[in-house]
Amino acid sequence: MRIIDAHQHYWRVQRADYGWLKPELGALYRDFEPADFDAACDGRGIVGTVLVQAAATEAETQFLLQLALAHPSVAGVVGWVDFEAADVARRLAALIGQGAGLLRGLRPMVQDMPDDRWLTRPAIDPAFDSLIACNLTFDALVRPIHLPALIRRLERHPDLRIVLDHCGKPDIARAGFQDWAAQISQLAESTCACCKLSGLLTEAHPDASAADLGRYVEHVIACFGTDRILWGSDWPVLTLRASYDRWLDMALGLVRRYAPGREQAIFSDNAIRFYGLEPRERSWPS
Repeated sequence: MRIIDAHQHYWRVQRADYGWLKPELGALYRDFEPADFDAACDGRGIVGTVLVQAAATEAETQFLLQLALAHPSVAGVVGWVDFEAADVARRLAALIGQGAGLLRGLRPMVQDMPDDRWLTRPAIDPAFDSLIACNLTFDALVRPIHLPALIRRLERHPDLRIVLDHCGKPDIARAGFQDWAAQISQLAESTCACCKLSGLLTEAHPDASAADLGRYVEHVIACFGTDRILWGSDWPVLTLRASYDRWLDMALGLVRRYAPGREQAIFSDNAIRFYGLEPRERSWPS
């Protein structure tokens, strides 16, 4: 099976605009670039990826676009722009031009913001209007506490194409399920949001197994259906818990259990459709 990895990162430590990337993160505190990714997923049938921002700066988005232009394995970039800037439309247009069609969406780092209701601020309406006008997507990097505000935002912008990163980051390590599950159900039922099957191991205890993730994956599939779920590795953040192979095999097993026969949709077709990806130099799934 050919696979689209809908969520991975590259960074260079010396760029120094990753506010979260500290030496105490150990193995993550180094450069991660295309050669590292190719080594991590060698032989697994990855035909394209979506490269997602890791710093809250437009300079980092420009860096990612440059990497994407140089490496055909990157099918699209999800970048960052200042949603509160008065000239957000101009800033977005500039990034689109620099990306030559590779900028496919934006992601503010909502999980790190002190205001849990930031997504409801009227001041950021123009940014979302610009996203829709430019046919770009929105990656929602949120925790369960932010889901009510996300639903409010989508009520205001029902035409926004949105994907929920990392299943909304349930607190798997402490068996946090009921409140998260209720809000996921509401999000899926009341909006057209999609969901990324990614980042779950990072939210679990270090020796988590597929069984520990099972009810979370089962609930997401039941709520969103198999046409609104995209698989992603969250590499290299993933390496805090597991290898690329381990997470891919675990995710494949869970999808085969809870959505048998729908592997092609979840592991490639849905990402291609959601982000509007086009093949560059590799053979893609038909």
